[in-house]
Amino acid sequence: AVQLAESGGGSVQAGGSLRLSCAVSSYQYSRLCMGWFRQAPGKKREGVAVIDLDGAIAYADSVKGRFTISKDNAKNTLYLQMNSLKPEDTAMYYCAADDFDYCRGAYNYWGQGTQVTVSS
Repeated sequence: AVQLAESGGGSVQAGGSLRLSCAVSSYQYSRLCMGWFRQAPGKKREGVAVIDLDGAIAYADSVKGRFTISKDNAKNTLYLQMNSLKPEDTAMYYCAADDFDYCRGAYNYWGQGTQVTVSS
């Protein structure tokens, strides 16, 4: 099984930065497709950034140029560096992982979420 634990959320003013971390408990860490998702109150969950098995990365248009997803294989940790935060980035942020043979755009494992609140 894969266990995910997010941390690093908080409250910041617009223009500020936060770095989210996702600690991954799995011997298959190097074979996981991973991503960050978010859900704001009253809105559908949306993908923020994903990284696949060969390191290819994709970002939502709304965060391109501001957010950076990365993996530290030595620490089994996924990160999301968020810069130039905007009030519309306010949401619960979730780390997700999938252990299928290839990255299929679906994720079997989810963390509990970490809240990010950006004030204007």
